[in-house]
Amino acid sequence: MSNENAITPAQIAARIERLPFSPWHVKVRIVMGVATFFDAFDALAIAYVLPVLIPMWKLAPGQIGLLISIGFAGQLVGAILFGWLAERVGRVRVAAWTIGIFSVFSLVCAFAWSYPSMLAFRFFQGLGLGGQVPIAAAYINEIAKAEKRGRFFLLYEVIFPVGLLAVALVSTWVVPNLGWQWMFVIGALPVLLAAVLRRLVPESPRWLASAGRLEEAGRTMQAIEEEVSRRSGKPLPPLAASLAGVASARASWRDLFSGIYLSRTLAVWVMWFCTYLIVYGISGWLPTIYRTIFKLPLQQALQYSLAATTAGLVGALACAYLIDRTGRRAWFTLAFFAGAVPLFVLWLRGSGNSAVDVMIYASLSYAMINTLALGLYLYTPEIYPTRVRAIGSGAATAWLRVASMIGPFMIGAVLPQAGLGTVFLVFGVAAAIGGAVAALFTLETRGRVLEELSP
Repeated sequence: MSNENAITPAQIAARIERLPFSPWHVKVRIVMGVATFFDAFDALAIAYVLPVLIPMWKLAPGQIGLLISIGFAGQLVGAILFGWLAERVGRVRVAAWTIGIFSVFSLVCAFAWSYPSMLAFRFFQGLGLGGQVPIAAAYINEIAKAEKRGRFFLLYEVIFPVGLLAVALVSTWVVPNLGWQWMFVIGALPVLLAAVLRRLVPESPRWLASAGRLEEAGRTMQAIEEEVSRRSGKPLPPLAASLAGVASARASWRDLFSGIYLSRTLAVWVMWFCTYLIVYGISGWLPTIYRTIFKLPLQQALQYSLAATTAGLVGALACAYLIDRTGRRAWFTLAFFAGAVPLFVLWLRGSGNSAVDVMIYASLSYAMINTLALGLYLYTPEIYPTRVRAIGSGAATAWLRVASMIGPFMIGAVLPQAGLGTVFLVFGVAAAIGGAVAALFTLETRGRVLEELSP
């Protein structure tokens, strides 16, 4: 059998590495990107309908925090459950399930008639939201070659802050003019994608090979190679020398805590927690803070909230184009510490902050911290082998969900007692801790083949 036709996990990886960037890659990024766009849209829609729901259902601060947090509780369960299923059933099939779940329950949320019903519906919607993004992140990493993998991945992942910006923009017109229910109706649109995803996107050849389905991996890889060659109009470059042997073993949770993976796991969990304590703590509450503390009209409160999401998108684009130059460690360290500074400024100013001050400094911090929200989706799948890549990504993003539950709920509990400045102090300390962990424990993965990083 020729070197190119040999079907082993190492050969599949080598064949992926020799693929030139092509329209096929663009197609896959767009399809997965649509799902990720609506994942972001649906995850944060609750923040932009809360200014209407609060007076309508007479919600107290603790109830507001719980309504934000309950969706993340569902995401916590979904990230772990569907990450585990993706190792056993496949990336694409499970991704389709998660898209279907969060789309259907987005529509169901539009018919919520009370606070308890919305709590229940948001939890079940969270199951799908929590599973989709880490599975998609594992998949995109597995079809990307080592060279400029950061840029390739983040230009896909940047659709997440685009989704956050879109929900902010759409809400400024939809909520006052059509009603809050329409935010959830719009969020149900990707159910159409769930029905056709498996026809549009092939299963990950790396996962098929890791699962022992070598002949299927070979056929899938051949179909991808033929499409890439046909669309480019050129033959593929020669296959490089075979990669080192790739370990073949059944997925196990124990792998996350054994050998070289223990320190990687603990470090990435801390960085996920610190990042999202800030990201969803701030973004989930900003519209309500502007509305209730600074007494801004609904339309203006929603417009002020646009500043942070716009800044987050600008930061994400900068990260996508620069992270392959700076490397992961340098970028993560800088982003954490640079994001901490504006938060400490807001704390020091305390009650002297105006709505404009909060908008400016929160946006500056969010621009940096949001790059970590994307960068960690790139980095986490890079540090695990294929057999546990989805499990590792799901478990890490589970800490995202824990932080996302704690952040909004903490604000609801602390804000009435200690004031807004103390909330920003807690977030600033979290950013500083994340920066220290990034500087000391981040593995540099820039330009390295996945199989070399994780035997």
